[in-house]
Amino acid sequence: MKTKNLAAAALPVLSALAFALAAGPAAAQASLEGWALMPANTFSPGPTSGQFANGAGGNPLPLVGLQPVQGFSGVLQGPVAGSYRFMTDNGFGTQANSADALLRVYALTPDFRTATGGSGTVRANDYLSGAALPGFSAQSNISLSDPNHKLGFTIQADYTHYYNNAANPLVDSSIRANRLLTGADLDVESMRKDKNGNMWFGDEFGPFLVKTDATGKVLRSEISLTGVKSPQNPYLGGGSPTLNSSNGFEGMAMNAAGDRLFTLLEGSVAGDPAKSLRINSFNVDTESYTDQQWFYKLDADGTNIGDMTAINDHEFLVLERNGGTGTSGTPFKKVFRIDLNETDANGYVGKHEVADLMNIADPNDLNRDGSSTFTFPFVTIENVLVLDANTILVVNDNNYPGTGGRDLGSDNTEFLKIHLDQALNVSAVPESGTLGMMLMGGLGLLAVSRRRRG
Repeated sequence: MKTKNLAAAALPVLSALAFALAAGPAAAQASLEGWALMPANTFSPGPTSGQFANGAGGNPLPLVGLQPVQGFSGVLQGPVAGSYRFMTDNGFGTQANSADALLRVYALTPDFRTATGGSGTVRANDYLSGAALPGFSAQSNISLSDPNHKLGFTIQADYTHYYNNAANPLVDSSIRANRLLTGADLDVESMRKDKNGNMWFGDEFGPFLVKTDATGKVLRSEISLTGVKSPQNPYLGGGSPTLNSSNGFEGMAMNAAGDRLFTLLEGSVAGDPAKSLRINSFNVDTESYTDQQWFYKLDADGTNIGDMTAINDHEFLVLERNGGTGTSGTPFKKVFRIDLNETDANGYVGKHEVADLMNIADPNDLNRDGSSTFTFPFVTIENVLVLDANTILVVNDNNYPGTGGRDLGSDNTEFLKIHLDQALNVSAVPESGTLGMMLMGGLGLLAVSRRRRG
């Protein structure tokens, strides 16, 4: 009788266990290992910016003699351990309001707050050496430029007045003299470095690939993806676009050899299945696309991708999101691992969740919000980088002076160091900073250093 009762009592437990095993293992919860914040109102000297945009969050525009250090949409390792180089996107959100926003790459170091210390602040670095600076300055960034007229279309530096409209202010003399690129010329959303130390930028207006040297100087004409044109494409010529605005090369990764780019569009091309995003392979040596193409499938709750970075030659991390924030809608913000060697009959790559950015364990309350669960509810999260097999860096694009991420003030830029319970199969990739690339890039950057001393 006793044995019978014990067996009967065990049946519910065994049934629940069998169901759990059949359903597979529960997704492990990623944890917050480090956190840092750069205030929304962080600026660097430069041409007056924001003359065609609206202020928000109590922060008026324009910014006289200043450029906002904001809108981070691509990240690479910096010149010294713990430092990074972040690329800014087109500026204030549209082609029509960003003619005075420079396209730059900034060097900085987050002092992550961790369980054992750290201030949680961010400091500017010298772009070439990585030395600490008291603030952002000409030494902490490079600006993209086209001094040799390599791009095939007219840029703001070619005009006397912004947007070639005599009613607008004069184009800043530094933009004209150096043919600096602005957010009305390109909307760069991804950045990688190749085996030769040259930089590749993924743009959304074309969408185009743009090649520069280590100083940000354009080296050749822009490269199109056959059959894909955005509404802002300068060669549209009255034709119909095949891609919606702001749906270009949001994601881009580099292989371990530094000779192959993988581009990921943010939106679907006309005629492709709904919620499918093209991944294309690009040969750096021939400077042309190969015939390899895959599709990334957005989740039911996902609307856009924010970035892609390499784990190894066939696996990548992809940031996926929707437009929800902490003040509006239901945020969907996740990191997925994809595998080009896993494809189904429709060409969709294998996709596996790595981290839910709205549910990160934070037992040490590193951001001091009083919760042991960390959420990252910003509308655009556009930076992911593999630091080691169990650690990734994730950073938001704060869309300065945009609001609504956590509250109605202008969003700050937050830097997250996230621990993954399941190790990634990491191989060394050029964007993680190999010796050869650092030497190649350093040679080009010497020119920047000499100009600054002159």
